[in-house]
Amino acid sequence: MIRSKRGLITIGTFVLILGLIVLMPARVAVHWLAPADIAISGIHGTAWRGGANEVSVYGVYLRHTKWRLSPLRLLTGKLSYRIETTPVAGFIESDIDIGFGGTMSLSNLTAALPLEMFAGATGISGLQGSASLNFKRVVIVNGFVTAADGVIQVAGLVVPLVGHDSLGGYEAEFFTQNNGIAASIKDTDGVVDLAGSLQIKTDRSFAFLGQVVVKPETPQSVRRQLQFLPPPNERGQQELRLEGIL
Repeated sequence: MIRSKRGLITIGTFVLILGLIVLMPARVAVHWLAPADIAISGIHGTAWRGGANEVSVYGVYLRHTKWRLSPLRLLTGKLSYRIETTPVAGFIESDIDIGFGGTMSLSNLTAALPLEMFAGATGISGLQGSASLNFKRVVIVNGFVTAADGVIQVAGLVVPLVGHDSLGGYEAEFFTQNNGIAASIKDTDGVVDLAGSLQIKTDRSFAFLGQVVVKPETPQSVRRQLQFLPPPNERGQQELRLEGIL
């Protein structure tokens, strides 16, 4: 039994808010909540349970997106949804908390995606391959990832700037740190032995430092690119260093 007016008011307010969310048309909720960099069309259903035919998220195109509100998360003061969506190929599933000011927090993120869908967002024309993602947490603020904890596995990587041969498979494990995001990167069945580390800082600068060793199966197109790196050390390792601003 609830013995205080405060308790009754709290529950009454929660029920009122929950009722408004249940009945609110999805297109109204999207207009209020979606960050400016997310374009959504073909909206149907309600804010509680609905979907959209097409979604563009920071330059990445998705289709057949469905959402379902997680009502218990409202007790924590967060508007949280379970999202399922289909790109041109593959899938994406995640829990997502929507905040004000262009902030999105994703958790329990799993996905299988073609790398071609990121060609426009990364500026790498002709990018090919497949990627599988398994992340405990990803935080995006105004289109920039500020936290990431999880693993990306890439297979059949093709980067035309390097060559038209497949570069094989690679794995990157990401960790959130006080000054940004760090990742350890290694080959799984790549055409070169690769081991390196990536640092992405809060000022959007990044630095990758790795060691590369050719294999007998390394294509000539890749070998020619490696000639621009410093000479190999006594173990045959060449230093690969990349720096810039995202």
